[in-house]
Amino acid sequence: MRLSDAPRQPAPSDPAPGDPAPGDPAPGDFVALRTTALALLTGGDFDVSDPAYERPLAALGERAATWLAQMVPGLIWPDLPLEGRPGNVTGSYGRLRQIATAWATPGTAQHGDDAVATRLAEALDLLYERHYNERLPETGNWWFWEIGTPAELSRVCVLLGERLDAGRLEAYLGAIDRFCPDADRRAGRPEASESGANRADKASIVAFRGVAGRRADKLALARDGLSDVRDGGRHSVFGYAESGDGFHRDGSFIQHAVVAYTGSYGLSLLIAVAETVALLHGSPWEITDPGQRVVLDAVERSFAPFVHDGLLMDTVRGRAATRQTFSDSVAGHEAIGAVLLLARSAPEPYRSRFEELAKGWIERGAARPYLRHANVPQTRRAVAVLDDKTVEAAPSPAGHHVFPEMDRVVHRRPGWAVAISMSSRRTAAYEAINRENLHGWYTGDGMTYVYTGDLGHYGDDFWPTVNPYRLPGTTVDTLERENLDFSVHRPPSPWAGGVVLDDLYGVSAMELIGDGVSLRARKSWFCLDSAVVALGSGITSFDGRTIETVIDNRATDAEPYVGDGWMHLPGTGGYVFEGARTLVETRTGRWRDINEGDDTAGAFEPVTRRYVTFWFDHGVNPLEADYSYVLLPNATRERTRAFRGNRPARVLSNTPTLQAVQTRALLGATFWAAGSVGILDVDAPCVVMLRRASERIVLAVADPSRTVDVVTITLDRAAGGVVRADDTVTVRTGKRPVIAVRVGGSLGRSHSVELSAYGPRSPRYGR
Repeated sequence: MRLSDAPRQPAPSDPAPGDPAPGDPAPGDFVALRTTALALLTGGDFDVSDPAYERPLAALGERAATWLAQMVPGLIWPDLPLEGRPGNVTGSYGRLRQIATAWATPGTAQHGDDAVATRLAEALDLLYERHYNERLPETGNWWFWEIGTPAELSRVCVLLGERLDAGRLEAYLGAIDRFCPDADRRAGRPEASESGANRADKASIVAFRGVAGRRADKLALARDGLSDVRDGGRHSVFGYAESGDGFHRDGSFIQHAVVAYTGSYGLSLLIAVAETVALLHGSPWEITDPGQRVVLDAVERSFAPFVHDGLLMDTVRGRAATRQTFSDSVAGHEAIGAVLLLARSAPEPYRSRFEELAKGWIERGAARPYLRHANVPQTRRAVAVLDDKTVEAAPSPAGHHVFPEMDRVVHRRPGWAVAISMSSRRTAAYEAINRENLHGWYTGDGMTYVYTGDLGHYGDDFWPTVNPYRLPGTTVDTLERENLDFSVHRPPSPWAGGVVLDDLYGVSAMELIGDGVSLRARKSWFCLDSAVVALGSGITSFDGRTIETVIDNRATDAEPYVGDGWMHLPGTGGYVFEGARTLVETRTGRWRDINEGDDTAGAFEPVTRRYVTFWFDHGVNPLEADYSYVLLPNATRERTRAFRGNRPARVLSNTPTLQAVQTRALLGATFWAAGSVGILDVDAPCVVMLRRASERIVLAVADPSRTVDVVTITLDRAAGGVVRADDTVTVRTGKRPVIAVRVGGSLGRSHSVELSAYGPRSPRYGR
């Protein structure tokens, strides 16, 4: 095999290995497809003198020059030893892809350089002959063999195109066909059907392989693989999952059966689908499955709630949050790129909405400016939208979102957001595999993320430097833990989730059962207009160790101002609490301490950040201890002081059976058992939120435990009629209205009813 020394020529008219057989689509279809593929990978036909491309072209060329300079004949890269290291094989192909991209992209120093092409061929030959060919068995992690390496190699083959002679191309594509022949099955375990992100990634690989080899059957396999034609749509990425991997009807995304992974595997799926749809658009293999709406709808239902000013929240990134080079802002950029790519072929109203969302995220993404880090294709799409005066940037949103199938909650107001990571017997508290997420013990125990103007908080060396025993929002046993290793933990409690009222407010709760310890606690969050009230009760432990609840653990250089029962932290906001401890400390850690993955391992070099921590010390062996605190994101010092003095949100109850908070217009309650509070009398466990305004009463109910069939609520306030009600709700109006809510089988979702009120008005909900 050798790389042709001749100048690049049009494809020959006589059939060659991989050419279409008689009756197949015309050769022109494959020429058009490769043009599309090159545009996806390099940006296509653009003006290299345009200043908008100066930075991405320079960055691409510099990366390629770095890898070329470090290449060693017969070894490739010394820092990526290949023998017995499939992750390093994938990493090596990844570097070759970057070089090949520079070689194929006009405007770089490497563009069209024969010497660069020759060096690429030598490296590709070495990898094929010794480390990735159809004769080798899979060793180690299957993903490197079946997704990681073929994803890079298939794209290298497209980029080099006719500069690869027929023998070489046939060999490389043969290796891909051995380990990723289709999107349907796992090559190393044929009884396993691929699902979720793995299926989408494989479909994308097979599509690019089909373009590189001019194979109509492979392009059909890529198209059909997304829809899972082979198995009647059982694992289609264009269908909702009833359990396990994929998008769920409530907007959740699950991978590995039980892990909340919207911002990692879900993102991979979004990118792969966007690429495959764009590649095949307008071709004989165009994707026409009407189920594409599932992915198109997911942009706004599944991803947008977790994108805050251009970053993708760690609450749905699982172990990927411990990857040093894949911060929340990097993930956010990838999401923006995928959304803009989807917009190109999406029908209205999706196209316009995607462009509006992306434009808003880019314009507000000050933590990591998009155009400063985007590659050439991303820059092309972004500049087009930013320069289009008819596209209005979507503003920072307000809303409350509960994702019952993955135990996640996001509360948003313009300029700030709070996300809560819970867990239950349905959803993992953590996943630690492939030597990643070694200190993730408490990330699913109610960890509370607060996003304000300090956009770099979680992305700038937070994870290796934060005290992993004091994650914000968690109640923990101070037991010293061992590094996690190939473990996925689900607590036995059924209770995690929340209720949504008017799409703006909510109450969420989880029953905490400590991992391998006796600790138990009941935790609730009440999400209001300008505040989040957090309550904990029933905190009990018998293991002879101190139990703590962490209010916040903020990486900041700001100086906290401590008042009487309140604290203000510039750049973050205010906190209201009684009796908490405070610590200001500088902490040093290493990314390698939390991630030793084959292709994601962090650096050994220490990094340092300064933290302001405040927490409740419940003492040793607490019995029925409790806590209460208020988060006031973006609040000024004056507003924090006023909130502490005026108490606009009042705690009505904080016991192991009832946690409740009220404001002038709202009443929220977690009923761990039947009980009464304010004007509510409830006969079964549930979470409830009620709002009264303009002579109307709006009520929302959910059963996070999924153990109740019907919740009956009696109101101690007259109601004259039903304005609207879900079909699961029945009402008997009168002086003491009775509301019956069929929550059984609803998978934790919210049920709502609106009543017209009459009788004496009261500014508050006391009896």
